[in-house]
Amino acid sequence: MDSLTTQRRKFLLGTGYGLGATALSTLLNPDLIGTANAAAGASNPGLPQFPNFAPKAKRIIYLFMAGGPSHIDTFDYKPEMRKFHGQELPESIRQGQRLTGMTSGQSTFPCVAPMFNFERFGQHGTWVNKDILPYTSGIVDDITIIKSMHTEAVNHDPAITYINTGVQQQGKPALGSWLSYGLGSENDNMPAYIVMISRGRGQLQALYDRLWGSGFLPARHQGVKLRSSGEPVLYLNNPPGIDRQSRRSMLDGLNELNQVAYDKFADPETQARISQYEMAFRMQSEVPDLMAIEQEPQHVLDLYGDDVQKPGSFARNCLLARRMVQQGVRYVQLFHRGWDQHGSLPSKLRQQCKDIDQPAAALIKDLKQRGMLDDTLVVWGGEFGRTIYSQGKLTADNHGRDHHGRCFTIWMAGAGIKRGFEYGMTDDHSYNILNNTGVHIRDMNATILHQLGIDHEKLTFKFQGLDQRLTGVEEPAHVVRQILS
Repeated sequence: MDSLTTQRRKFLLGTGYGLGATALSTLLNPDLIGTANAAAGASNPGLPQFPNFAPKAKRIIYLFMAGGPSHIDTFDYKPEMRKFHGQELPESIRQGQRLTGMTSGQSTFPCVAPMFNFERFGQHGTWVNKDILPYTSGIVDDITIIKSMHTEAVNHDPAITYINTGVQQQGKPALGSWLSYGLGSENDNMPAYIVMISRGRGQLQALYDRLWGSGFLPARHQGVKLRSSGEPVLYLNNPPGIDRQSRRSMLDGLNELNQVAYDKFADPETQARISQYEMAFRMQSEVPDLMAIEQEPQHVLDLYGDDVQKPGSFARNCLLARRMVQQGVRYVQLFHRGWDQHGSLPSKLRQQCKDIDQPAAALIKDLKQRGMLDDTLVVWGGEFGRTIYSQGKLTADNHGRDHHGRCFTIWMAGAGIKRGFEYGMTDDHSYNILNNTGVHIRDMNATILHQLGIDHEKLTFKFQGLDQRLTGVEEPAHVVRQILS
């Protein structure tokens, strides 16, 4: 009996190695399983049931303004604010709202009208701050402005985590990771999810790698952060003295060892490690060319502004984002830090907008003139807005604003989103949402998934006994169909 058991174990172990070798060979050479699948991203083909229906969007560029841009001073302008400037915020407006620790001790809450000039732009007369967003004012006929976003989070880390992962607690997958898992990659030589970070000139909030992490999804779906100097991705280049063929041989040997470990222990993270090693090797042939913006004609560089020549700038990252989605990257997220204007808002907001105004507008124009805006979804916005009342002392030319989650503004463009449209209504203090027009951040994520052909309730992953999903299960999320064309 012992002899039979031993032979059976040898047979199963040997069979496992054989199957593992077959799987590894198809991973290393996608042509073995068909050129059509390889062209569609054989190393990360996504799930067969997605998309659920015909998508409007093939790709996303998310311009994330980390820190909370003031909706009051950018898009949600109310002329009535001039009349009650300096007056105490009425309790009928505040309605006992929870305040952050930064203003809860204030004895007075004077309302502050924008210290900027607004004008109406576009065919529908959209209010935009002309002093600090002159380029964005020129694209209002191409975007939808949502003025009734809201969130329960009032502090930066839980709020950014919430809007990126669907929950305020750490450890859940980011939107880009869900897309990588469900839809896969269009380019076998590039990750489905790429992140770039630019530094603003205001107060900088911490950004943690878990914000683009894969959470409980396989590690291969986490976002890849590109660096602004040196190697775009750490360890992407070959070490000194190692040519590409030598690295290929070393990688083959390493993959064989990892496959042996997987056959013994069946740890899915081992397969993810093999996949990531292979992706890094393939990226060597694609990333250097993508980063070479000097290949762009001068009129395109001029469109994005002078800062496009500065590595790590928001302008350069916008251009790189267009180049990446053009090459099949599914989801590119640009974080621009520095929007936390608790004090000196008139001057600091002006500086922040100078960094992003021309490049963001240029991205829309660039995509549009290439015919890519029709199937590229662009999202602009932060984790929450700012208060109508002043944080700290209000003077004739200076003030600050605290965090405000009850209403804030984002804009979206392309891929089936209405053009030249505004949605959502707030009161004259830009403090509360009116007429049941609220858009929760879960609704926004459901809408993004919908434009990609995904029913948000069907994109799930079994974890800890639950069918987890980006839009959660606490309250139902809804696609905001009013903004769809």
